Amino acid sequence: MSILVPGNVSLAQWRAIWNGADVRLDPASAPAIAESAAAVARILAKGAPVYGINTGFGKLASVRIEDADLAKLQRNIVLSHAAGTGAPSPVAVVRLMMALKLASLAQGASGVQPGTVALLEALLERGLTPVIPSQGSVGASGDLAPLSHMTAAMIGVGDIDVSGERLPAMVALERAGLAPVVLGPKEGLALLNGTQFSTANALAGLFGAERLFRAALVTGALSTEAAKGTDTPFDPRIHALRRHAGQIETAAALRDLMAGSTIRASHREDDPRVQDPYCLRCQPQVMGAVLTVLRQAAATLEDEANGVTDNPLIFAETDEALSGGNFHAEPVAFAADMIAIAVCEIGSIAERRVAMLVDPALSALPAFLTPHPGLNSGFMIPQVTAAALVSENKQMAYPASVDSIPTSANQEDHVSMAAHGARRLAAMVANAEAVVGIELLAAVQGCEFHLPLVSSPALEAARKVLRDVVPPLDEDRHFHPDMEAANAIVRAGTLADVVGQALPGVCE
Repeated sequence: MSILVPGNVSLAQWRAIWNGADVRLDPASAPAIAESAAAVARILAKGAPVYGINTGFGKLASVRIEDADLAKLQRNIVLSHAAGTGAPSPVAVVRLMMALKLASLAQGASGVQPGTVALLEALLERGLTPVIPSQGSVGASGDLAPLSHMTAAMIGVGDIDVSGERLPAMVALERAGLAPVVLGPKEGLALLNGTQFSTANALAGLFGAERLFRAALVTGALSTEAAKGTDTPFDPRIHALRRHAGQIETAAALRDLMAGSTIRASHREDDPRVQDPYCLRCQPQVMGAVLTVLRQAAATLEDEANGVTDNPLIFAETDEALSGGNFHAEPVAFAADMIAIAVCEIGSIAERRVAMLVDPALSALPAFLTPHPGLNSGFMIPQVTAAALVSENKQMAYPASVDSIPTSANQEDHVSMAAHGARRLAAMVANAEAVVGIELLAAVQGCEFHLPLVSSPALEAARKVLRDVVPPLDEDRHFHPDMEAANAIVRAGTLADVVGQALPGVCE
């Protein structure tokens, strides 16, 4: 159970929600919600035009709406803005988006009715997830189309996913004993304006990237062992001189992962090699920089997740509705671009380690890690697959935030592109996970050429996890099932769990 204290929710809580935890709103937020709604009523009573409450929207902000049409105005904006396209967003991401919106509304700056907040909370509680097309937002003026699809479900329009079954929204609500909400002044705009879709996708990418980072530390250490690389480049004195905390922590993790290895001990004396390839030697520098960047992105997203990003904002203490631009998702776009670059580099250096291991001139191991090269191709094509995935990620890593296109008749003339910048992260993480899965297979195979010498207890635990489901590759066989099994280990975060030590993290 995750209790949302508006404005004070940790990344660990958001990650738990993404992983399926139940959500409840802190009851202490009720007075602020009620007072915000009351402030909207007081503002309306003054009779002055106020954007989003008794005017049109966007380019139509100068059009005054009569009191009798205010409820229709809010319904119309939901229906007209529910214009997304593409495949449905993953349920886990939509639930996270809903929780983000719930925490935002509950801060008492959005002017929504308590019953509207209660319905959103009830949808989460009862497992009713609006079906939200994944495309259609430019990341300003908020994630309008995706959030409109969420809001449409709340008024009984569109579809809702219930335990994998797609139902008309009204049917799903009725079965759950819920009534659709009738939106009052300001409520439609409050619900569909904001950055919650972009932020949810960016957070999901961050959580996946953290899991990927830890897995790649383990496979990188295994590759170092397979190549009989030295742990001298991980000496703490080297990294202290450069001062980067991420680099220092990464080097320490690699040292700890390799501690007690008889493979490493076997060549401490009289090894003719002076230096290892960069893909081994520079792991602290590359992966440490990745860690630092992911932490910077995490700090941005934690602030964003705890903020209020609709427009206008209601200040109940003075009965003011102030129109600004908190809906502009530029911070999220930058964070997503940072995560994309980091994920790309994790996969890139992992693929170079696979390429090194299959090359006997570099690794001193049998060609393509097969005992009988020539008759068998061994790991030849898995390395090609890893290279293909890395190149895909390089293309997807191009910054989304540097793009903009005017919308709403040039009223919204600079936008963030945060939505698809964040949405691409799921595919990039999946690609990199597959690369790290291939490295796991290759590194374990390489280490076993050194038997009876074994690696450290930590890395032997990782090797056992793989060998419990994938046998050694003595002769060529159907490779795809081996890769799927290794990918599943990486995706589940199992490698970090079994090594028996805490690896550096991002979202603690």
